[in-house]
Amino acid sequence: MATTEVAAPPRGSRGRGRIGGVAPAFWLFVGPFLAGLVIFVYVPIIWSVILSFSRGQNTVTPGDWVGLDNYIDLLKPGPFLDSLVTFTVFAAFIVPLTFALALGLAMLLNRIRFMRTFFRSVFFLPTACSYVVASLVWKLSIFNGVRFGLANTVLGWFGVDNIAWLATTDPPWYWLVIVTVRLWLQLGFYMILFIAGLQRIPRDLYEAADVDGAGRGWQTFRYITFPQLRPTSVAVLLLLLINAYQAFDEFFNLLGNSSFARPPLVYLYYTAQGNQDYGHGTAGAVILALLIMIVTLAQGRIFGFGRAE
Repeated sequence: MATTEVAAPPRGSRGRGRIGGVAPAFWLFVGPFLAGLVIFVYVPIIWSVILSFSRGQNTVTPGDWVGLDNYIDLLKPGPFLDSLVTFTVFAAFIVPLTFALALGLAMLLNRIRFMRTFFRSVFFLPTACSYVVASLVWKLSIFNGVRFGLANTVLGWFGVDNIAWLATTDPPWYWLVIVTVRLWLQLGFYMILFIAGLQRIPRDLYEAADVDGAGRGWQTFRYITFPQLRPTSVAVLLLLLINAYQAFDEFFNLLGNSSFARPPLVYLYYTAQGNQDYGHGTAGAVILALLIMIVTLAQGRIFGFGRAE
């Protein structure tokens, strides 16, 4: 039987139009974004780490090395350590509260059969609002502390006197203002994540549960819905924890540089920009980044984030 020989391609045609085995079109589209990522993200990160080991007073040029002195100063009992402790407590409240409300709202909107898109849009719209704008609305219109504020007007109908919401009083009402504005801004985003997770649950599981006599109540949620939402739940917890430690806009606009409720980023902002102490400012940023990374990895390890089902 005669064999048919396939002509080899001309020498030099293989890889023509490619750079290192990758089409030039790839670098044409990815190159600008990659360059921007390196210049505006990775270079500043490396520069900040180097600067954190220098004095950095009134200058962003590394020099006058002080070793770990900046880190030791920040980790001593003082305002930075107090801000970390305070907002660890804040994260302990805002994370489970947002998680529970977002999950409950997602399950409610996932079950309704009429105007589903409308209700989802209504709850998701606050996500598009700026934190600065929302903080100013909360401060000037709702919780402004005068008689004509919305909160005090409603309380006045029940005979309650005016409350100075943002004053350093006991009880600390300013936490109510901060928590409500953050819930209003981020609840819709995590609700959408849970809705996406709910839609991935096979309907066969619920049908099998009905056949076995399980109702559509607590047993179904405990043994079917919540276990199937495990990957989504872990991702939501990680995002909530990171966002809690990165809180800045609402605290800066509602309370300023107050000593009674100051997150780490607000303290570092005034340290670096107000006092021009970039050495301690960058050292605090590195500490905060390491803390977020360690807590995130520990939480992912505990809850099995990324583990095969």
